[in-house]
Amino acid sequence: MAASEFKHLVVVKFKEDAKVDEILKGSENLVSQIDSVKSFEWGEDKESHEMLRQGFTHAFSMTFENKDAYVSFTKHPLHVEFSAAFTAVIEKIVILDFTVAAVKSPVVVPP
Repeated sequence: MAASEFKHLVVVKFKEDAKVDEILKGSENLVSQIDSVKSFEWGEDKESHEMLRQGFTHAFSMTFENKDAYVSFTKHPLHVEFSAAFTAVIEKIVILDFTVAAVKSPVVVPP
């Protein structure tokens, strides 16, 4: 059985004075420089009711080939440096790190 992908999911509420655009650009720059990141997506919640959102505004999702690739990412000097800047502008955060249990894979349309 092949090793399952590993996800790093971060949900945040930025501090009022945070320069969110700079953090987003920094996130994109970071993942483009570290090969162990298989994919990266982020989004800003604009649809949920405030009561359900609980103040959280942004979600970041990274996919890794496996847990070892994730561990390698967390120790990378660029990640360590970025994490310090990221943490400094966060008011609230939830982080979930998990092995993927794929139930329905994306449909791949042949070219």
